[in-house]
Amino acid sequence: MQTQIEETQKDICRQYATEYVAVRGSDKTGFALSTKGLTPINGLRHPVAGETSGWYIWCGENFSDAPDFFVPLHTYHLYEDYPEIAHLLGLPPGYRFLLAGDFLDV
Repeated sequence: MQTQIEETQKDICRQYATEYVAVRGSDKTGFALSTKGLTPINGLRHPVAGETSGWYIWCGENFSDAPDFFVPLHTYHLYEDYPEIAHLLGLPPGYRFLLAGDFLDV
């Protein structure tokens, strides 16, 4: 499964003419659990540090600066719970996305 995800991530990076930055399933991603199930799905990638992916993911239209808004989550949980964003997670730091149904803004 990881190899298939990596290939789709590389494809999206080629589409946007940018470098591919790997995300292991064991890497930690910041996820706003309180927003789970809302739309759209938002992602913003910061530089990779240690065992983190650099990704911060939240759902819905509201963002919070609260220190507990994001919790660390192994990225493989996102691959399982949100397969529709798995192909986007190879985008490099500095990229962001917004996914609402069939609409995708990168």
